[in-house]
Amino acid sequence: MAHNPNQHQVKAKKYLGQHFLNDESIAEKIADTLSFENYKSVLEIGPGMGVLTKYLLEKDVTTHVIEIDPESVEYLKANYLSLASRIIEKDFLKYDLNLVFKGQPFAVIGNFPYNISTQIVFKVLEMRDQIPEFSGMFQKEVAERICSKEGSKVYGILSVLTQAFYKAEYLFTVPPTVFSPPPKVDSGVLRLTRKEDYSLPCDVGLFFKVVKAAFQQRRKTIRNSLKTFNLSDNLREDSIFDKRPEQLSVQQFLELTTRIEKDV
Repeated sequence: MAHNPNQHQVKAKKYLGQHFLNDESIAEKIADTLSFENYKSVLEIGPGMGVLTKYLLEKDVTTHVIEIDPESVEYLKANYLSLASRIIEKDFLKYDLNLVFKGQPFAVIGNFPYNISTQIVFKVLEMRDQIPEFSGMFQKEVAERICSKEGSKVYGILSVLTQAFYKAEYLFTVPPTVFSPPPKVDSGVLRLTRKEDYSLPCDVGLFFKVVKAAFQQRRKTIRNSLKTFNLSDNLREDSIFDKRPEQLSVQQFLELTTRIEKDV
């Protein structure tokens, strides 16, 4: 397990959005954000040189990592021998994770590449039946958006869709100085914990459509942004349609979708 000093450091690649965390205490703190309960496996996205990985390997779970950068994969194989068979050399966004997890629950963690971080969240939402817990580091403003409540300027599609299924907590802020190369912005660590009952009272596909349509014209009232839904005059007269999307809580979006579904 020891670090091999002869192994050269991996060079951060701009096109992969790589910023390597080089602060051990922060890496340990991120590893400790998961509860490690109700699942036996953890998947780390984009482990790089394994600064977070080594703390996950100390936990009482099976750690898998998914890494698209061949140089990082070589480094991990050379320095973390016990992990070698559980390194998935694929693109997280395109890979079918059930080739590894076979329908079993697993948690997701990582210091996420900024350029694909929101897509990572959408894939986790798609796999919510298998992912009871998710935590990791984002660009600060993205982490804040995911965790924000109605009434906030940054509250949007990502906030509503995530919080329909998960409890979202913004945990702590990380400065650029602890990365190599340093990003231009602060980072934020968040945790998503799946709700006890995360089934929705309405059709999930319709809920996604309503939320996306509402926020695509966030300055307009819901009545205007949902024009294409051909709603009955009766429903459109409801006072909820006078509001703008950022004024509606997750619960109100669920209720609105339920009513649109029944609107015949």
